[in-house]
Amino acid sequence: MNKLTVLISCPDQVGLVTNITRVLASHHLNIVAMREFVDEANKAFFTRIACTGNFEETVKLKEKLLENLPNNAEVNLITEQEKQVAILVTKEYHCLSEILIKNQFKTLGANVQCVIGNYETLRNFTEKLGIPYFYVSHENKDKEQFESEIKGIINQFDIDYLVLAKFMRILSADFVKDHAGKIVNIHHSFLPAFIGANPYRQAFERGVKIIGATAHFVTDNLDEGPIITQHTTHVDHNFGVKEMIRAGKEIEKKVLLEALELIFENRVFVSGNKTVVFK
Repeated sequence: MNKLTVLISCPDQVGLVTNITRVLASHHLNIVAMREFVDEANKAFFTRIACTGNFEETVKLKEKLLENLPNNAEVNLITEQEKQVAILVTKEYHCLSEILIKNQFKTLGANVQCVIGNYETLRNFTEKLGIPYFYVSHENKDKEQFESEIKGIINQFDIDYLVLAKFMRILSADFVKDHAGKIVNIHHSFLPAFIGANPYRQAFERGVKIIGATAHFVTDNLDEGPIITQHTTHVDHNFGVKEMIRAGKEIEKKVLLEALELIFENRVFVSGNKTVVFK
């Protein structure tokens, strides 16, 4: 038996679930799990359906589903094939190491094809785990040239997603457009209160009691793309700057890995500047 994930988003109307399940049954697909959500404000319907069965003609199945859905419906049929990812880094290792260790033991849910860094700092660690590392310096280059070199590397691989694992360069609108909905970023949740350099020191100096992290898709608006997942942790007066940083890195790792797991399992829909996440 093969596994198939069906993702549908469309305008909401009466009878959608009946129409969808009837089409799946006619193609001899057994529904193992089905989740749905209606965005009442925007009159939009979302569903994720896990199916099993012996199927070959996914094109015909997609056509039949679209025939039974409202106009402007989006249907994605996804087989068990793992996602392929590239990771962009600067100097910080904590998010990269978490991803590469899971990749090494085949628990990431995706395959890391390469790591691209604008410093050499993380090359040895990356290559010890058998992953190609590409160094692209940003120094003495304009953004267009820098990003062109990165694109040249990415184009060598069949990449589904780009993961910014503490990559500290702001990407241009053109670069983001080329990979719309496919770039995942992690940042501390002090934004916009603690922007700029040394956010954890700023947090320490303000005596914050909660720190956190946010994983989101990258858009033209810096750190304002659709949020995938967020977490926080409590701190107190016993935390110095180093302890703040350590706690922040732990939650950044947790949030990024959770977001990637949700994406790789096809559980995230982007709806405008929000997401619908079926956990």
